[in-house]
Amino acid sequence: MNILHTSDWHLGQTLFGRKRHEEFQRFLDWLRQTILDERVDVLLVSGDVFDSGLPSNHAQALYYRFLRDVSAGPCRHIVITSGNHDSPSFLDAPQSLLGSMGIHVVGHAREPEEEVLLLRDADGRPELIVCAVPFLRDRDLFRAVPGDSADERDRHLADGLRDHYRRCAEEAERQRGGMDIPIVAMGHLFTSGGLTLDGDGVRDLRVGSLGQIDADVFTASFEYVALGHLHVPQAVRGQERIRYCGSPLPMGFGEARQQKQVCLLQCQGRALTVRPLSVPVFQKLEQVRGDRDDIEARLDELEAQREPIWVEVRHTGEGLASDLRDRLMQKELAFVSILAVRRERTAEAGLAPEHELETLEELDADEVFERRLADLKEAGKASEAQLRDLRDTYREALRSFRQLDEGEGPCAS
Repeated sequence: MNILHTSDWHLGQTLFGRKRHEEFQRFLDWLRQTILDERVDVLLVSGDVFDSGLPSNHAQALYYRFLRDVSAGPCRHIVITSGNHDSPSFLDAPQSLLGSMGIHVVGHAREPEEEVLLLRDADGRPELIVCAVPFLRDRDLFRAVPGDSADERDRHLADGLRDHYRRCAEEAERQRGGMDIPIVAMGHLFTSGGLTLDGDGVRDLRVGSLGQIDADVFTASFEYVALGHLHVPQAVRGQERIRYCGSPLPMGFGEARQQKQVCLLQCQGRALTVRPLSVPVFQKLEQVRGDRDDIEARLDELEAQREPIWVEVRHTGEGLASDLRDRLMQKELAFVSILAVRRERTAEAGLAPEHELETLEELDADEVFERRLADLKEAGKASEAQLRDLRDTYREALRSFRQLDEGEGPCAS
């Protein structure tokens, strides 16, 4: 039996406002062909199918066409769990229809008896048990008490996660009985020691129940743990059985040089071996750093290669990035597309001047908030304790907003 571990597709994601429909289509075409070439029996998608809880019509069309095409082939099962970017309600909505096609979707957290799936081969014999654990929010794991600090909530979260996976493992072992079949767990979370990259699009690790979790929550019952959320392919603390396959496309320019992959698991009884498969580059990206002369020289080199490439410029020299942006936009570039021009902020240089122009497409909400906190601190208008309180309030507001966005909050009606 062959199992393919993927995660963090982020269908519908944009880079500085640039749509990536063609990239996502080419990735899904490649993935579908890989499933055929490698004779994949079970496909796992460990969260963040979409980049937004309200995906565009185009992103939805890509998703459903892919599921239709793959389910019509030799792949017997597709197991999809939600991530922190997904709306559990949206993923769960077509569950009954998809289930009839061998597509198992777990958006909302459920009791272990419902998350643990016993999958059968073409002859109806049990071949695999999957603990399809979605992204677990605070309310799925513990009841918050007013006045709890962020550290206390993290402790409750860790205890709740450990208990949830323990109960899933017990249910999986009960279903396995004496059968010689593997148990695979899925998850969408941040394990302590996990590697991230600057600008990789991974949200603040403590917003929305993303506190770092020790890998010991995954018991020895699991022959393999298929994780999502971190975009860098990696084995957790060197344990080959606990892995992030990473995002198949770079979610930011910080990931441009990283080789993307998916993980093929080959099973013999309970024994699993992991073979990473490299994902092709469907759209070249590059971060160009330096002063004006360095930047212009590198852009000329890239243009001479006559291959389409998207570029983020990081200006480290003197002057304003807005002036450089105007100058670069006047260059006649047929193959190089400059998506953003930003001032590189270094410890020596500090923050860029207040009148430096940046577009909101170049910033995310967390970055804007942190800059406002930095302004308060620099002006002496807030103490460290007050800044911590503001961060806690901000994170709580984000949690509430995301619940409302999914129609699940107390005021959703």
